This record gives sequence, C-alpha cells and structure tokens, in this order.
Amino acid sequence: MDLITITGIALGLSFDSFAVSLSCGVIESGIRFRNAMRVAFVLALFQGGLTVLGYFLGSTVSHNIERYDHWVAFGLLTVLGARMVIEGLKEHDKREPADFTRWTVLLTMAVGTSIDAFAVGISFAFLRVQIWTAGLIIGTVTFLASMTAIRIGKSAGSRLGSRVEIIGGLILAVIGLRILIDHLTTAA
Repeated sequence: MDLITITGIALGLSFDSFAVSLSCGVIESGIRFRNAMRVAFVLALFQGGLTVLGYFLGSTVSHNIERYDHWVAFGLLTVLGARMVIEGLKEHDKREPADFTRWTVLLTMAVGTSIDAFAVGISFAFLRVQIWTAGLIIGTVTFLASMTAIRIGKSAGSRLGSRVEIIGGLILAVIGLRILIDHLTTAA
C-alpha cells in the first residue's frame, strides 16, 4: 500500500478525533495550548497505537484467510465508514458537555475514536502494510487534525460537527472499495 493511500486512511480515521477535538474547542473556548496539546497527543497516541495493535492481532490470523484478505479489508473499511456516516447523520441531544480535561474523559474519548483504527490495523495485516510507518502517519495526521479542530472550535463554533464524521466515513468506504477494485483487477 502506498503512502498516499495510507495518508488517505489516516485522514479518514482522524475525522472522529477531529469532531471530538472540535467539540473540545467549542466547549472550552479559552482552552490553553498545553491542554490542547494533551488532548491532541492522547488522541493521536491511541489512534496510531491501536492501529499497530490491530495489525499484530491481524498478523496472527492473516495466513488463514489470505484468499479473502481484500474482502475483509473492504468489509471492515466499508462498515466503519457507514457507521461514521450514520453517526454523523443522527441528531445529537442537547446534553451537558463532559469535562474533557479529566483523564478519564480524555482516555474514554481516545479509545472511542480509535476503535476504527484498531479494525483498520487488522485489515493492514492482511495487506502487509509497513505498520510502523502507517502508525506514525496515522498518529501524526490525527495530532495535526486535533490541534486544527480545537483551534477551529474555539473560533467557529459547532457548525461543522456531524459533517466531519460523514466526510470521514465516506473516505474510509471509498478507500475500502479502492482496495477491493485494485485486488480484483490485479488478480484478473
């Protein structure tokens, strides 16, 4: 898998973190740089780290399903993308926002936004991606997206919210389709 595709996947995965970070910026318009860095770093660490963890889990079973790996990658990315689109289309209740500066809230946000990355890591194992490079790219893109989102949230408010998740989901689904088409056309 080439670096452009990995970067595209990283962008798609980072939209959950972008949406969470955007809300952090909206909730706390006076967020300090140090707190913004902490939020972005934790989200990036989990996003890249769970991708690597998923890869190693997937590596242990990939030899059993090599003939179907492209279908697995397509299925995982499409399901994850569809889930993100569905979540982005849902109406969100007017709830009391969580205090994202607390470690328990921050870690919950990080795990919640990184489950997709774990599944992508599993599909990377089937595709034999250079996982350390992919994990680093995914973490870096997530960090940059989170820092950008916090800044936008501070100034632009909550107008973007669910649209970001929809775009991220569509990107993941398209990348899954591309993997399938690439495999089917090279196998023919």
